[in-house]
Amino acid sequence: MTHSVLVVMDSITSINTKKDTTFALMLEAQGRQWQVFYCQPKDLYLSEGHVFADCQRVTLEDNPNSWVQFVDESPKAMDCGLFSAILMRKDPPFNMNYIYSTYLLELAQQQGALVVNDPASLRDCNEKLFTAWFPKHTPKTLVSANLQKIKTFAQQQGDVILKPLDGMGGASIFRVKADDPNLSVIIETLTEHGKNLAMAQQFIPEITDGDKRVLIVNGEVIPYTLARIPKKGETRGNLAAGGSGVPMPITAEEKAIAEAIAPELVKRGLLFVGLDVIGRYVTEINVTSPTCMRELEYEFDINIGEKLFLALEQQLSV
Repeated sequence: MTHSVLVVMDSITSINTKKDTTFALMLEAQGRQWQVFYCQPKDLYLSEGHVFADCQRVTLEDNPNSWVQFVDESPKAMDCGLFSAILMRKDPPFNMNYIYSTYLLELAQQQGALVVNDPASLRDCNEKLFTAWFPKHTPKTLVSANLQKIKTFAQQQGDVILKPLDGMGGASIFRVKADDPNLSVIIETLTEHGKNLAMAQQFIPEITDGDKRVLIVNGEVIPYTLARIPKKGETRGNLAAGGSGVPMPITAEEKAIAEAIAPELVKRGLLFVGLDVIGRYVTEINVTSPTCMRELEYEFDINIGEKLFLALEQQLSV
């Protein structure tokens, strides 16, 4: 049986194929003889109760100079419920347009497509806040819009990380000590003077060893991690913030943490997830479009994309 997959993502013509996890997943689908279609979130729409996408069928080549060919000369309207699977791989920010997309994809799922990750869980599982469901494995954390509450938390902890709930790539993340003269203005900026919730977390010194990306596919913990090492003078390991990625085997402690979280992910239809682990703590649970797959596949003899598509094919055969 021929399967088809619609990949909802940012512009495919502007990706870095060497590091792009979505591209690698599309290559895996193509290699398994799936028909691969592409669109951006703005191309999804609802008409007379059905969800459609103005999309194009594509063929891929692992070539950094010419990686995509459009089989369809121009986008065609296709009923999303008729795809075997839909991969929602739009990068954050997680804004209202993203949420509207999840409503459309949830309806497409009801109309026949297997959507990864589950649209309702994409809405429910904020990548920062979802860590609160696993308190045994998270650092001391406060989420608030209140200036005084955050200042008090910072004074109690002495050294904290402050960040927005909807960012990515290390954007607007601050390390602040209790006596920092800029503490109040940083909190005011993050919360927009008390209007928006922000997160404060205990600073974890083990960041010098790397912010580890642990991938979980259909509940299976991948036995390798990408340690994102902060550049000199930085506290952020994010690759987008200048960190360097070092692939390495997963530690026993990291594996135990991931295995404790994995069953809840499967229960929620989150089949492809990336944990951010610093020391013995999970700081984020990435569900929207986890990355770092290609770096691990280059370094180790493992095909992570295959694991995801085997899981999809198994579900589709039921």
